[in-house]
Amino acid sequence: MSLPEHRIRRATLEDREALKELWTSMEFDVPDLERRLTEFQIAESADGELRGAIGLQISGSQARLHNEAFADFSLADDLRSIFWKRFQTLASSHGALRIWTREKSPFWKQLGFEPASMEILEKLPESWDRSASDWLTLPLKDEEAIAKIEREVALAMTSERRRSEQIISRAKTFNTIITIIGFLLAFAIMGAAIWLYFAHRR
Repeated sequence: MSLPEHRIRRATLEDREALKELWTSMEFDVPDLERRLTEFQIAESADGELRGAIGLQISGSQARLHNEAFADFSLADDLRSIFWKRFQTLASSHGALRIWTREKSPFWKQLGFEPASMEILEKLPESWDRSASDWLTLPLKDEEAIAKIEREVALAMTSERRRSEQIISRAKTFNTIITIIGFLLAFAIMGAAIWLYFAHRR
């Protein structure tokens, strides 16, 4: 089903009551979600009716989809498709490299979400409960390639910093030598002037 008349936008305080009603129907922890209301993106119809909501939390380079809720689950997968386009844009704009979820819908696995290995779970922020065994995850960018580039950039910056420090050190040494030579020349000139003065008097 195509849903061109639906749009996705960030939740605002004006959506609080409608969201509380939706979350209550899903038996979510309403007080907790209410405090994090602005994490949610909502889907609304052309006449402004709330059709669904999904939370997107971003922590560093990790993003998490959570607490999806729909007023009509017959529209859920179509709305998820629209949500997903929005989430990709938001995650990319915040520099997220990987996205996580514990949602059970087959839709997310069809997108490529896979169970997280123990190694991958190490990337999960500790506040998101690493002990849970049902995490699904999907890389948004090639983390290894990015890490390699970051290492190369860091090495280049370190090398450049060392080179700059060497140049500065040499410049300081050169300035010191020039200063010493200047003083020596000044003393030599003063000595010569004094010698000429007394020689002229004699």
